[in-house]
Amino acid sequence: MKKRHYGKMLLLFGAACMLMMGCGTKEKSKMDTKDMTTRDTEFHTELFGGNTYIFSPEDDPKQVAETLDAIYEKQEANQFGEERYAIYFMPGEYDETIEVNVGFYTQVAGLGELPTDTKLQSLQCTARWLSDDPSNHNACCNFWRGVENMELETNTMWAVSQATFMRRVQVDGALFLHDEYGWCSGGFLADSNTDLMTDSGSQQQWLSRNCNWKAWMGSNWNMVFVGTEEGKNPTGTWPVVPYTEVEKTEAMQEKPFLIYDDEEGYMVYVPKERENAVGVSWENGSEGEKIPIDQFYVAKPEKDTAETMNQALEEGKNLLLTPGIYDLEEPIVVNRPDTIVLGMGLATLRAAKGNVCLETGDVQGLILAGLLFDAGETKSDNLLVVGSGDQKSEDNGKNIYLSDLFFRVGGTDTDTPVSVKCCATINSSHVVGDNFWVWRADHGDNVAWEKNEAENGIIINGDDVTMYALMVEHFEQYQTVWNGDYGKVYMYQSEIPYDVPTQEVWMSHEGQKNGYASFYVDDDVDTFEAWGLGVYLYNRDASVELDTAMEVPDKNGVKVHNICTVMLTGYPGMNHIINESGDSVTFAGERNVICEYENGLIR
Repeated sequence: MKKRHYGKMLLLFGAACMLMMGCGTKEKSKMDTKDMTTRDTEFHTELFGGNTYIFSPEDDPKQVAETLDAIYEKQEANQFGEERYAIYFMPGEYDETIEVNVGFYTQVAGLGELPTDTKLQSLQCTARWLSDDPSNHNACCNFWRGVENMELETNTMWAVSQATFMRRVQVDGALFLHDEYGWCSGGFLADSNTDLMTDSGSQQQWLSRNCNWKAWMGSNWNMVFVGTEEGKNPTGTWPVVPYTEVEKTEAMQEKPFLIYDDEEGYMVYVPKERENAVGVSWENGSEGEKIPIDQFYVAKPEKDTAETMNQALEEGKNLLLTPGIYDLEEPIVVNRPDTIVLGMGLATLRAAKGNVCLETGDVQGLILAGLLFDAGETKSDNLLVVGSGDQKSEDNGKNIYLSDLFFRVGGTDTDTPVSVKCCATINSSHVVGDNFWVWRADHGDNVAWEKNEAENGIIINGDDVTMYALMVEHFEQYQTVWNGDYGKVYMYQSEIPYDVPTQEVWMSHEGQKNGYASFYVDDDVDTFEAWGLGVYLYNRDASVELDTAMEVPDKNGVKVHNICTVMLTGYPGMNHIINESGDSVTFAGERNVICEYENGLIR
């Protein structure tokens, strides 16, 4: 693993910083993306704002490295800060002295059509910031960052937990998902190829979807593989080892991404939808639609409101949200089919007046991707609402795709505690979710049982909703409520709230059961299936009991494959895994499993 090098923080952030990319001799550009070059800094800043950085192989490597180091020095430990950054690299091969270290609220991406169009020598995400102890490599708080659409020419460390993404990446060496076996709780890897091994190390759980590697190493509690090339997954399965293998990805449209073409300028590339997909989507080239940037309204947090963005949507534009925090006093409303709302650099939507941040009609072909939703100081019913529920399951239209969507209740520096009733409600049918972290904060500012209040994380009312990597944690009642038929979940991760103050305030079923199950499937559901679930209990603040980790109707057609419970610490523990079935976990580190469950029967 290559040693990190840090430069002194000599740079000012914002538009002035872009001047370091070269003085340029080109005349002032018009607002035509075909005229854009990395040295046309005035045009670049006008288009994407001061927190988006675009580098070229022709730029001075020393200046590029200094800029990257300055951003990382600011973002390495900036867990609840308000800065957001998107760092893009034009196609080409970059000097070997350039090493990208990825900190909080930072997205790093290539601008080529294929990952192999943009070649970087080194990209790393380490975990050395949580304490002054040099032996501390704890990545459990390495949230909110991502890398996509590039080739990395050396071994890569990507030591992350939830709310992160690695997509469409070619790793020429080995990929390490941990920092020297320090604690970590991830994570999500999709549409990527690793020439050598991928080592999950100490990762508690992980979803790998449509990936390829020479070998996979590592296991802990819950490792799920969907659509991996035949013979590439590690051997064995539950209960001996915690590997869950699903042969194919039934339906998937990979997340859109920004590209640059010398002839056409900036575009958003929308990969073609695949069915029964195995392996990466780009192995033999790429198929998809290129949408010119002029079909997008490019929003900026310092000037745009829900009103200006809604006006653009009504005029038929898509939305591209540049990095920053958008304080919204009313919802962004999407009612046009095939609309794309794409965030750059963890663009954040924050409820300012107890409102929904984004809501949609039951519109086909919708894509929402790359957004962080923050609860506000006035309680909202929801932060995201998808559809009204008028669309029926028998409608055979286009799927709605929701990718890299993250939700947060608390932790940020606010004058008063933030709260929400439920973070996300999905009423539409035919929805595919791809990498969600829904989090009621367990640490940070104004965090306590009666401060950052939130009942539920996510509620699914639509039929035919599929979730890949659904992670929901610390809510005060059910973490996940599933009311729709034909639902499917591939890898579920959940921690029960740490801060329950007494058993009396934490009772479900009208006071008849201790605690709230993490995952609740309604009794009216006839068809539901889930693969690879982990529910963990940490009784930090009181001795409380949880009756069961998951509640489902005992029916043929409601199936659960490979679920585990883990007692992290505390007393007295969890009594069951599903309904009244499965062994209890009562002491620190104890783990129990059910491999197959249907209609009240364990196999």
